[in-house]
Amino acid sequence: MKTVVQRVSRASVCVGGETVGAIERGAMLLVGVEQGDTDADAAATVRKIAALRFFPGTTPMDKTLAEVGGGCLVVSQFTLAGTVKKGNRPSFVLAAEPGEAKRLYERVVTGLRESGLQVATGVFRADMEVELVNDGPVTLFVFTAEGKLQ
Repeated sequence: MKTVVQRVSRASVCVGGETVGAIERGAMLLVGVEQGDTDADAAATVRKIAALRFFPGTTPMDKTLAEVGGGCLVVSQFTLAGTVKKGNRPSFVLAAEPGEAKRLYERVVTGLRESGLQVATGVFRADMEVELVNDGPVTLFVFTAEGKLQ
């Protein structure tokens, strides 16, 4: 599982011109599910993001989302499973089948909510317009495989 984590001062996602999810200060999470990803990968992703210290406090990065009262905007992004190694057109053969990808994406969403975080989402498999203001800028990657951080 691949997740791009961006610290934001605000973020929103629209589908068909209508805002379906929005947060103020927090994290924009783009989640890509690959073939072979499991519930253990979703759980590892949730644990890392909930504990991640990437907001300023005494030092530039020592507070978690919960400590700053931040929310998460979680958007499924299958293109994170893409590869451009061969040719000029991206290949998505490593992306999980849509049903399994949705199930694991929703496990991440549920896990973050269960950890006490405010969570907004996009719409799975929809054509979305995402707007965000990257704070810092801070962009991090959380990659998991076989239930472990990579």
